[in-house]
This record gives sequence, structure tokens and C-alpha cells, in this order.
Amino acid sequence: MDDAEDFGAWLGRQLRRSGLTQAEFAERLGLTRAAVSAWVTGRAQPRTEMLLRIAELLDTDVSTVMNRDTDAGSARPIGWHHRLAHRDGGREYGNAAAFAFEAGLAVLARETVQNSLDERLDQTRPVRVRFTLHELRGEVLKAFLAALRWEELEAHYEAAARSRQKVGRVLEEALRALRDESSLLLLRVDDYNAAGLTGPEYGDGRFAAVVRRQLDSHKRNDRAGGSFGLGKATLWAASRLGLVLMNSTLSESHEGRTARRVIGRLDLPWREVDGVAYAGPAWLGEPDTEKERESVSRSWWAGEQDVADLRLDRDSDDPGTSFLVVGAHDAAGAGSTLEEMAKALSTAIADNFWAAMTAGRSTPATLEASVRAFRNDETVVPERRVDPDEHHPALARAFRAYLDGETVAELTAADQVAAAEVRLDVPPLRSEGKRATPITHRAVLLVTPAADSDEDHSRITCMRGTRMTVTSRRPRSLGMGVDPFQAVLLAGFATGDGGEAVHAAEAFLRAAEPPEHDRWGVTEEVSALYPNAPRRLTEFNASMDTALRGLIGRRAARAFSSGPEVLRNLLRLDVPAATTGRRGHGYPVVDRVVGRVDSQGAWTLDVTVTVPRREDPWRLVPVVRFDVRSGGRPALEWAELTGKENCAVVDGTVVVEPEVRTVRFGGVTAVDSHPVAAAMAGVIVDVQQAREASA
Repeated sequence: MDDAEDFGAWLGRQLRRSGLTQAEFAERLGLTRAAVSAWVTGRAQPRTEMLLRIAELLDTDVSTVMNRDTDAGSARPIGWHHRLAHRDGGREYGNAAAFAFEAGLAVLARETVQNSLDERLDQTRPVRVRFTLHELRGEVLKAFLAALRWEELEAHYEAAARSRQKVGRVLEEALRALRDESSLLLLRVDDYNAAGLTGPEYGDGRFAAVVRRQLDSHKRNDRAGGSFGLGKATLWAASRLGLVLMNSTLSESHEGRTARRVIGRLDLPWREVDGVAYAGPAWLGEPDTEKERESVSRSWWAGEQDVADLRLDRDSDDPGTSFLVVGAHDAAGAGSTLEEMAKALSTAIADNFWAAMTAGRSTPATLEASVRAFRNDETVVPERRVDPDEHHPALARAFRAYLDGETVAELTAADQVAAAEVRLDVPPLRSEGKRATPITHRAVLLVTPAADSDEDHSRITCMRGTRMTVTSRRPRSLGMGVDPFQAVLLAGFATGDGGEAVHAAEAFLRAAEPPEHDRWGVTEEVSALYPNAPRRLTEFNASMDTALRGLIGRRAARAFSSGPEVLRNLLRLDVPAATTGRRGHGYPVVDRVVGRVDSQGAWTLDVTVTVPRREDPWRLVPVVRFDVRSGGRPALEWAELTGKENCAVVDGTVVVEPEVRTVRFGGVTAVDSHPVAAAMAGVIVDVQQAREASA
């Protein structure tokens, strides 16, 4: 077989597995030790008739010797190997890499999907990522713990939980829940059309970078989103037990095989069990046969039943890896039920990867993602694909127009997408010398009107590389009267272009990101590699804002001249009140009102208010009235009031902290308080200061 393991490497491992020396094996074959040594080192190959003798001695069949896609003889026992404590007395009371990020399922989703995108194999197809929550109880839980060899771990967990350190307290709670509630939550992340955990057991490669090492990203792709090698730690951080199992289908054969390479890794603090001190990590696998790694657990080629018992079975032969987080929880507190946690995962995927999941007419998406949940193999949340158009319709519309080449120079309709260039001057590397000059990269800014369902808008969403959202920033100096919008900044490879300037911009912006990859700013790396990096980043932000003003400035000047004429006539600010002396620089002023009549006949309003400086918080009561041509303006009641930006609604009062200058709140009018149908009259929105309660 073309992809079979080299005969010498295969034979050497079989001799170690069977406990035979080369001399003993040669004697049984009636050959010299030098002949067997030549086979093992690859200097010679056995004759065809000798293969049958070799198969007999190794207690296997001749096809196994010829194909070399499995080991000969019986399987070695699977078990846990715990690393002994450092001889110099050093101790680690947890994996520091796990504390590099804020804990929670949203962070785990962001980091794991980013890693899957970085390992995308076939560039003509999307990488597929599936998140599965599975709660095990009763006999189903007992069967899983037996497959996990829990009896080998229990003493180590109890010893580690007695630690007074932070990790020990978390372990103590996890063991209590497992014992008292007889329940365990698993979170599995499967990716397909990805490279898989390729490479040798201990040498350089994807496998060792994930399973054996810290701070080794092993990213050879300059388009990669990650670069610190820290993202994988979020898997262990999401486990109250510090335990993750892995099953990988490889894109490149290892030891002549590709399917079901399995291993487990446990991260515990320093502990002492039966008088023996252990450093921290442990691995589930088969004992290594190398003398220098005697008793170390290495990955093994598991059978189909093995991966099923460990809840690691995959649904296709497509390369990729399944990570199983044992004892999963959401440390951020976003959800405690399966339904809430599934929703939190879907939202995080959509927020960070809506662009990667958006396809054009002739451009496929780079990512497909789905979420599902089970309890004892019974479906609780059916598998559902995360849809960017459902979560972020305006942003997806903007990016799709760019992919399809349908952007415009000026916005004249609500469904249009405008595009403009944004200049980024990438400074030369310090290593290139003082005479080197900056390289100008042309990033792309896309702008489109916000969707009615967008609660978060009027920001610039920035991305590069694999089109994961890096940051969302508020632009400066846009002025008043700007309609809600969505803006997307595509830099580096996110533009879909290539060339020297694109590569330079990608490297510069990646160096400007912290381990969380959630902003572009001054980092130790960017300062060390590039002169004038802070200045160039500031200029880049200013260039974004300038381009944005160029696209939406005319809309701001027109104010309410756009949109349906009926709606323009019905909606207006309470301008007369602002000129009567009650309003001025010392009192909050309504700047903008956006609204529509919903299917129930109620006005749904989005109100922006400018708030002046003062030492105490503002407590404002929003008032909405019908704008009639004669007689008094009847006041309406609110069916709902919600704070959207920089404020909170408490008992019908909008509470604003002193340092805030602009607030947004939303409201829905009560239909039964309308004297006439909403469509027959306009509305006026005002704010009044709440009266202080008397003592």
C-alpha cells in the first residue's frame, strides 16, 4: 500500500510490543541479528516467502504484515499514566494557559471554531463543526465512567480536591455533583474537512502541539486566526474535571493508519497519592514500548466499539477531530440548562463567525456549524444549523453583496451595500532596516442600513484572515441624525485578495492582537517587530471613520428625507419643547426616533437621547404622545420599555449614570391606550425628569 507504514518502523514497534529483542527474533527465524537489524533500519526488505514466517512469530496473518495498517497480536492494555512530580520540588497548581481567557462556553466556541477554520483541508468545501451537549445519568453514566477507567482516576481527583488552591475548590464541587446528583455533562466538538491530529507522538506536529505541549500553535498557515497556541486550553478550562478526550481521523497517515487515533489528557494540580507525588497532567492511552518512555501512555488506534463507549464516535470518514469535554459547564453563567447552553453556543458562533458562514452566489461559505443536545441519548434540542441571516441579517447582507460584486458607491435604498477603501500603512519590519518604507494595504469598508431586529448596531465590525470577528468598535465624530447602520471592515486575507500588501497587513494585524484575538492594539509583539506601530494603528482607525463618514454623511444630512413618506410624516421629535426654555444644554434632549407600526397596531420605537454632564445620575421618564393637528396631544401608555445602550429601565424610569453622554432605549406603546389606530396619527417622543420621592 502506498500509504502503509514503513516496514522497518512497523516491525520495530511489533518487536517492542511483544517484548522481543532483534537477536531473539533473528534466532527464531534462523537468521543473523544483522539481517533483522537491516529490516528495522530500512536498509533491506524481507523476501516474500519470509513474510509468512514473520506473521507466524508475531501471531498475526500475512496480510497484516504486508498492509501494515494495524498492529500485530493482542492489543496492549489501555490505562492512565500520571506524570511524576518534578525532582527539583517545583509544583504547578493548575494549567496557567487555562486562565489566559475569560471562562465560558462563548469563549470555547470562538476558540475551537477558529482552530477548525485554521485547519480547513479542502478549500473548495466548508469546514463543518458540530457542538453536542450530552447529559448522562444513572446506568448510562456508569457505563461511560467504566469506559473512562474512572477507578484509576478517583484517588487522584480526591487528592487534588483537597488542595486549598482555586483549581482544587472547583474539583471538589465537581466531585460532589457527580456523587450526589449522579449526573455528568459532556460537550463534544467535532470538526470535519480539517487536518486532524497528524504527526508523531512526541515530535513536532499537530498531535504533539495539542496533546503534549503548551504555547505551541503549530500554525504554518499565514492566514490562521490563532498564533499563541492558547486556544486549545479553553477546552480544559470548560471542564470542571480538567479532562478532555480526543478521537482524530487524520488527513495524513501515521503508522500506516488514519482512523480513530484516540487519546485523553487530564490536567490536575500537584497532588500526592499513596505517598507518591505527581506533577499535574495525565494521559489515557496504551503503554509506550520505547525504553526511554517506558509506561508513558501514547495514543492508540481504537476499535469502533471503544470510541462508541467513550462517546467519541464520528459520523463520517472525513478528516478532523472530535474533542470531548468531560464535566462541561459554563463558567460565565450564561446558561445552566441544556436549552440555555445550546442557545449560548449558537449565539457565540453566530456573533463571531457570521461572515465565515455567509456564502455568495458563486463563493461557498468557509464554515458550517450546528448545535444539538441530548439526555441519555434522548434528543432535548434537535440539531440546528447556525444561520447568519437569522442572527445578523444586515451584516450577512453586506458581506454577501461584497462576495457577489453588488456594492454601490452611495446608499440610496434600505437594501443596498456601499463600499469604500480604507488605507492601512503597514510599517516595515525593524529587521528590514531604516531605509525600508511602509507598504500600503487597501482594506475594504462595507456599510448598509441596520435591520429592524438589530439591537447592536452603528459600529464597525473588523476582521481579517479566516473572517472571524476580531473587534467591534464605535466610530467617532459621526454627528447627529445618522440612521442606524452596520459596517464591516475587511482587512488582509478577509478581502479575498492576495499580494505583498495583503500578506504584510495580515502579519501586522495578527501581531497587534492579544491572545484573545479580540482587538487591534499595542502588544509586545507588534512593538518589538514594527516601528511606529501605535501611530499606524491610530491612523487606521481614523481612516475607517473617515471612510464611514463619506458613505453615511449624506444620509445624515438628509435626516428623515429617506424612507417611506408615510413613516416620515408620522414620526418626529418633540422639537418645540426643545426651544421653550425647558430644554437646553442642561437637560437631556431627544436626538432621534426610529419606529414602525407592528402587526398588533402598536408603535415600536427606538429613541436616542443626548445627556449633559452632571454629578448625579439622570432619572428620565419617556413620554409618547399622538401628534394630532388640533386639540391636545393625547398621551399613550407604554406596554414595554427596554434599555439598549448606556442605560437601564427601572419601574418605567430610564436611569443614566453621570459619565454617559448618549443613551438609547426602546419602547412599545400599549394598543388599548390609543384613541385612534396608530397608522392614523404620528407620534412625538419626549423625556421628562422623574420626580424625586418625598421623604
